[in-house]
Amino acid sequence: QKEHKAMVEALAKGDEIQTMGGMMGKITEMGDNFMKVEVADNVIVMVRKTAVEAVLPKGSLKEM
Repeated sequence: QKEHKAMVEALAKGDEIQTMGGMMGKITEMGDNFMKVEVADNVIVMVRKTAVEAVLPKGSLKEM
């Protein structure tokens, strides 16, 4: 839990992430508890910060 909390606190605009539901995207805006994630061109969803499972290496989304 400590590792997950540290990862969530380190999230920043531009990071590529994967949610616990398997959705992947790039962070476009950060809030206190939520963030906006672009999952496709001009498709932005609101995600709870604690729902992030992993931070992907830069450029991962372009390879998919």
